[in-house]
Amino acid sequence: MVTEQKRLQEADEQGINWRRWGPYLSERQWGTVREDYSEGGDAWNYFTHDQARSRAYRWGEDGLGGISDDKQLLCFALALWNERDPILKERLFGLTNSEGNHGEDVKEYYFYIDSTPTHSYMKYLYKYPHAAYPYGELIRVNGSRSRAEFEYELLDTGVFNEDRYFDVLVEYAKESPEDILIRISIANRGPEAAALRVLPTLWFRNTWSWYTDATRPELEQVDGPKGVSAIAVRHAELGKRYLYCQSVSKGDAPELLFTENETNTEKIFGVANQTPYVKDGIHNFVVNGQTDAVNPAHVGTKAAPHYRVNAGAGETVVLNLRLTDAAPGKSAKDNPFGSKFDATFEARKKEADEFYESITPPSLDADRANVMRQALAGMLWSKQFYYYDVDDWLTERGADPLQPHSKAAPRNGQWAHMLNADILSMPDKWEYPWFAAWDLAFHTIALQLVDPTFAKSQLNLMLKEHYLHPNGQIPAYEWNFGDVNPPVHAWATIFLYNAEKQLKGKGDIEFLRRAFNKLTLNFTWWVNRKDPTGKNVFEGGFLGLDNIGVFDRSATLPTGGHLEQADGTAWMCLFAQNMLEIALELALHDSLYDDMALKFFEHFLWIAAAMDRLGVNQDEMWDEEDGFFYDLLRLPDGSAQRLKVRSMVGLLPLCASTILTPETLEKIPELRARARFFGEQHPELMVNINPPGEPGANDSRLLAILNKDKLRRVLARMLDENEFLGPYGIRALSKYHQDHPFTVNVGNQEFRVDYLPAESNTGMFGGNSNWRGPIWMPVNGLLIRALLNLYVYYGDEFKVECPTGSGQMMTLYEVAKEISDRLAGIFLRDANGRRPVYGGTSKFQDDPHWRDYILFYEYFHGDNGAGLGASHQTGWTGVVAKLIQLFGAVSAKDMLRAGKQAGVAYKKEQKG
Repeated sequence: MVTEQKRLQEADEQGINWRRWGPYLSERQWGTVREDYSEGGDAWNYFTHDQARSRAYRWGEDGLGGISDDKQLLCFALALWNERDPILKERLFGLTNSEGNHGEDVKEYYFYIDSTPTHSYMKYLYKYPHAAYPYGELIRVNGSRSRAEFEYELLDTGVFNEDRYFDVLVEYAKESPEDILIRISIANRGPEAAALRVLPTLWFRNTWSWYTDATRPELEQVDGPKGVSAIAVRHAELGKRYLYCQSVSKGDAPELLFTENETNTEKIFGVANQTPYVKDGIHNFVVNGQTDAVNPAHVGTKAAPHYRVNAGAGETVVLNLRLTDAAPGKSAKDNPFGSKFDATFEARKKEADEFYESITPPSLDADRANVMRQALAGMLWSKQFYYYDVDDWLTERGADPLQPHSKAAPRNGQWAHMLNADILSMPDKWEYPWFAAWDLAFHTIALQLVDPTFAKSQLNLMLKEHYLHPNGQIPAYEWNFGDVNPPVHAWATIFLYNAEKQLKGKGDIEFLRRAFNKLTLNFTWWVNRKDPTGKNVFEGGFLGLDNIGVFDRSATLPTGGHLEQADGTAWMCLFAQNMLEIALELALHDSLYDDMALKFFEHFLWIAAAMDRLGVNQDEMWDEEDGFFYDLLRLPDGSAQRLKVRSMVGLLPLCASTILTPETLEKIPELRARARFFGEQHPELMVNINPPGEPGANDSRLLAILNKDKLRRVLARMLDENEFLGPYGIRALSKYHQDHPFTVNVGNQEFRVDYLPAESNTGMFGGNSNWRGPIWMPVNGLLIRALLNLYVYYGDEFKVECPTGSGQMMTLYEVAKEISDRLAGIFLRDANGRRPVYGGTSKFQDDPHWRDYILFYEYFHGDNGAGLGASHQTGWTGVVAKLIQLFGAVSAKDMLRAGKQAGVAYKKEQKG
């Protein structure tokens, strides 16, 4: 067991809180639903980026490369000024949804380079131009462009020409859980000397302005060792701690600036300030030269050392700080920046290397190992303290649903029970700085590689009483908690359970039991709310696939009637299978779960049979002529028609493929007999699906919507490079629609689906995501899971042509690996040394200071693999780390020998 794994064990078993401090600041708190108190719910314009430096946040904090404690009471982050910008750079800038021609988008370059799971070591890089940041130009040019044009990026403005920028590298190393060493390295990449002001800022989240009885914390300058400035921290919950700030090159200790984290009401609202020292005080002092903007008494709730750095061409200047619970010492040996400071950094970096080596298969080359490590670092940096008391929020805006004559809230009025104050894994801390339910389930698959306990905690939170709605619905995301995301939590739950069981020799049965009880509530909610006709065919709305349909699937249909959704119904098949798996595992410990296992077995059969009933029917999802599944439009008169869009909607039924092992079945003979009796009573349910009782390789059993014939037909389309199989994975929409767009005319309006391999050409769902052609990592991951399960069942005898028409026959393991290799190829250097993720951007492809820093985008161009959408959505794109690890460690022979458990977790063999 390596040192970092010992820290995790200490945190889990001994209560030593190594996770207390971490990268829990948001990258963007402005423009969020939580901070929005407008009448119409216009979050982007109610609290803007321009206001953020002057206006105190209600629900959280943001910062550049920052950290906080796990309640975000005390925060630390970078602030920079190049002596040219109009504002102090305290937070990342980006366009709002209405400003960008493809929706909201961060316009900065920053990289999550490294992190251990306890954050004992972290590394973050920010690239800051020498020239004035072109705020207005980015807004103006992007606003003038259409959806058919590319976005105008920061590199396009020319501010990085001739390498006139600073690389600002921030590293954190923990000496102990409460002692954090901070190193800031400023490298001037330009051809001339350049000046930079660096203000590492310490501040309290404002917890005192909203409550009359709140205790106000305090920061105060105190004496430190020679050449060191010191700030004392006093907080009722955190106790005392200190920030030490070392001088540069043995010069004078840096001056300390103090103000308050309180709104500049005069600027924002035209109301006189209650204190002369407000949130933008340090900005006004540094940028505007207002010497009276900071407190001469050197006290406040926001403070920063003021470093004046002059770096020559190619020079690197290093600043050292330390945030600790250790008070200033009296002797030289108590110097917080003694020789042990550098030694601790070296030790933590070495321990980080050891940790990642322990989870990385030795078969991986250096580039693959680098991609895997940066993906996981991005996952760990994407943690955020998420605070949202919906009851308080509704009350504060006069929309308390329990009060008479209350106003209607623009959103979330039915979720007053929600009280979120936890560390959560974010999709992207700038573009999506809020949890999304189905994203989170995928996050846990990658997080399990580095921190199984944290991964489980994420699933647990979604099922707790202050998240899960009393009616059983899992909250979707803060813009509309009542929206519907695909039900993938049960799949993630059984995956994490099996992974831990494989690593430790036994699973966390209590985790499984608690999750199962709450997931049963959620399953019941789906059955009662999303199957309106009671025929086991499901709706669900957009179900996370945004613009994939010809109509907005979350809105009233222009035709009237409703949709019977192939993806919604397939998700429910998978949900039933996962619940059956969980119930079977629990039944091995408690026979009371036998009844629940049978219940979910029956549910699976009823739902699967509803997708393709007996005979050839025109009002069902399976199209026998096309060999594909489609959404069904059920019109008000009861008639129905298939919406023949070849999309991921029709591939997702493949994902409902689950293996039952002979080891499990042998232990439940009575339950098997009851299931067999049910099948004999209802043989019609099994005519068009894979026979559940038919043994496969190693005497396994398969629950699947697709029988062998359907499987071959669907795979023939999926593996056709003229349809779904792209050079870098499975496209969300068939390329067939490039020349054959799907159209529906309703009245005088045409509704149309074209193959769009890059950005969306419509504003549906904000226009900032596109499911009409690009490659999305999470659903590709589920398809790979299904193929591996099917391989375990069918073995080496079942082969398909891959790619379709190539004459090359592959087993399903080989197909899964082929898709995985294509997905990994998005990030890996190709034969020409270029990474497809960066497309034609030469700076990222050729510059040694850029080309090996990986960004994990939201989705990828269907034909060339270029990154699209949110640039830091390591969240679910981080699943690629699991795929790289899996196929680096598990062979086809391993899959057949160990069955579906092979590759669930990886444990490096110890020498000796």
